[in-house]
Amino acid sequence: MKFSVLMSIYYKEKPEFFNRAMQSIWDEQTVKPNEIVLVQDGKLTDELYESINKWKKKLRNILKIIPLERNVGLGDALNIGLQNCSYEIVARMDTDDVAKADRFEKQLGVFESSDIDICSSWVGEFDNDENEIVSYRKLPQNHEEIIKFAKKRNPINHPAVMYKKSAVQSAGGYKKMMWFEDYYLWMRMILNGAKFYNIQESLVKMRAGYGQLERRSGLKYAKEEFKFYKEIYNIGFLNKNEFFINIITRIPIRIMPK
Repeated sequence: MKFSVLMSIYYKEKPEFFNRAMQSIWDEQTVKPNEIVLVQDGKLTDELYESINKWKKKLRNILKIIPLERNVGLGDALNIGLQNCSYEIVARMDTDDVAKADRFEKQLGVFESSDIDICSSWVGEFDNDENEIVSYRKLPQNHEEIIKFAKKRNPINHPAVMYKKSAVQSAGGYKKMMWFEDYYLWMRMILNGAKFYNIQESLVKMRAGYGQLERRSGLKYAKEEFKFYKEIYNIGFLNKNEFFINIITRIPIRIMPK
């Protein structure tokens, strides 16, 4: 089963993180991707260009680079990258995370044996040392459980997801929804009839720590979260009670001191 890996990189990424991510999805994988689509979201640093060029020389046609003249944001960058993916099965990967060696093998096995459109897994979060996992983000396994969970929290770990390109595009692809582009996509895919599954083990090590807390708090984040929940209420994923429960329980936490 042939598949693409979809990545987006911008100028704030650290070259050493990007190199580690690439090692994990190519050098260390038991099943290697047929292509890696890397969207350069705007102008990058000289150090990042140097790292990317080294991987291009190594992988040649396997690595497909899509340069964008200006930074368009993750959602738009991923839509552009998805259009350039050659295969129906697409695995997402962030440029600062680390995939476990059997990630792709296990996810492809699910697609081969099950009638699903999207498959993710748990993720292990680390701060500085990838071998020191400080927490796991565990998610329900089967479709009906995932839908129920999605009423309150994001039911798919985006850095570990593998999906059918056609199912994502049929639901409208990634859309503008700051910090919630992936969650918004999953909700529209569910409403569109896509079938979900989560592998019950961690297949990706994700950088977290205090930096992630900084990004997920504050008044601006609270406003964007309110906007997101209002939108998924408007499209019919939440009823009125579910909408108000989310607002009452989640928004105050965002504006508390970090």
